[in-house]
Amino acid sequence: MKLILTNEVSGLGTPGDIVEVKDGYGRNYLIPRGYAMRWTRGAEKQIETIRKARDAREIRDLGTAKEVAGQLGALRVRLTTRAGESGRLFGSITTGDIADAVKAAGGPVLDRRRIEIVNAIKSVGSHRVTVKLHPEVSASIDVEVVAG
Repeated sequence: MKLILTNEVSGLGTPGDIVEVKDGYGRNYLIPRGYAMRWTRGAEKQIETIRKARDAREIRDLGTAKEVAGQLGALRVRLTTRAGESGRLFGSITTGDIADAVKAAGGPVLDRRRIEIVNAIKSVGSHRVTVKLHPEVSASIDVEVVAG
């Protein structure tokens, strides 16, 4: 099955890429979740629009990505949220919360889809998250979660 990716899919491609996948993977996973759309001649004309939107969000070059990684490394990110007596949060911290906290701490504006949380943040304390800034550059951020 031939598809056009509308979102970044790990191990498959970036928005605007035309990929060939198994029918079931495309029909049951990629298309229903909005990660891809069927390839047609009309849809192929939309690729340029998808690529322009991606370029606007993406960090341009390796040097800029390393500079942003340096900024993130020096940043102290602190999130205040509701928690119970034992330090367990009511809910969990999302990538959107982290992106907002980085911006509030004076850091660069980050796309929440580039932030990777390995284990769900559901407790008060210090946690480490990774941000993929560029295919070759990743930065780690220490996020301190405090009860408020």
